Order: sequence, then structure tokens, then C-alpha cells
Amino acid sequence: MTTEIATLGGGCFWCTEAVFQEVKGVQAVESGYTGGTLADPTYDQICEGNTGHAEVVQVRFDPEMISYRELLEIFFTIHDPTTPNRQGNDVGTQYRSAIYFHSPQQEATAHTVIAGMASVWDAPLVTEVTPAQAYYKAEPHHQNYFRQNPLQGYCAFVVAPKVAKFRATFASRSAR
Repeated sequence: MTTEIATLGGGCFWCTEAVFQEVKGVQAVESGYTGGTLADPTYDQICEGNTGHAEVVQVRFDPEMISYRELLEIFFTIHDPTTPNRQGNDVGTQYRSAIYFHSPQQEATAHTVIAGMASVWDAPLVTEVTPAQAYYKAEPHHQNYFRQNPLQGYCAFVVAPKVAKFRATFASRSAR
């Protein structure tokens, strides 16, 4: 079995993790941090906004079941790539829209998908496309957060609608 990794920042990692955990062909999703200057940062340090890290998910997937392009199409549907350093009420550089590519092919695909998505949005896309950098796994209580806390306020009002949008828009890609 072939496996690839996609590293994506679409705001709060609880949202992106919850969606990608439901995608056919995705083998694992892990929440973490990348793109900053501090080694082994904590969630509290990230939230201070001065480490340069973004909240991201690392998506391990089988490219024979789902392509990187398809993952990016889902990614651009479940977050707003037009707001710099913000997703809804979550504000700060840690919530930026970002694609951290792991190969020249991923970089090229990212630019192609962004160009194609430009006509879908009413404002310019601000998603950064950057080579993969040091990645740090988030603390254990951030992993599988939505699955473990579906009735928590943020999950019920922010995460659940994104999961519902994925299910409605990409029903054929849903593992449910």
C-alpha cells in the first residue's frame, strides 16, 4: 500500500481533523503545529501568537484511493482561504490558511488547485504554499477532539457544521 502525507492548516485543527477523519482513503489524521521557530511548542505557546506556528493536520492517505488534488478540494471547501490569519472567530497567525507540501508534485498541485479555486471565492485566496517544515504533534487531548467532545460548545457550533458540509458536498468521498 502506498502512503503519502498532506500537511494542511485551515484554522483550528479540530475542524480539519474531524473532516479528514471521515474521508475514504485517509488512513490517519493527526493534529499538530508547523511553520514556526520554536522547537517542540505547546498549545499555550502557539495561542500566544508569537512562535510563527500554524495549527495543522497531517493527513496520511492512500493516493490510489484519493488523490492529493481531491484532498485539497475538500480542504478549500471546509475553510475560508480568503481571510488572512483568521477562521471565523479564531484570530491569529496560528489560524492561517496554509499548505505545507512534501514534494514538487504536491507543490504544483497546490498551485493548480488554488488557481482553479480563485473563481469560486469572492475575494483573493491568501493560502500560503510552503515546503514542509519541522512538525510537532499536538498534545494528546487535542487528538480526536471532535470525536471525544461532540457536545462541547465549539464542537457543536463550529466543528459539526463543517463536518456536515463535507458530508453533504462530498457524500461519495465520505467513509461513513
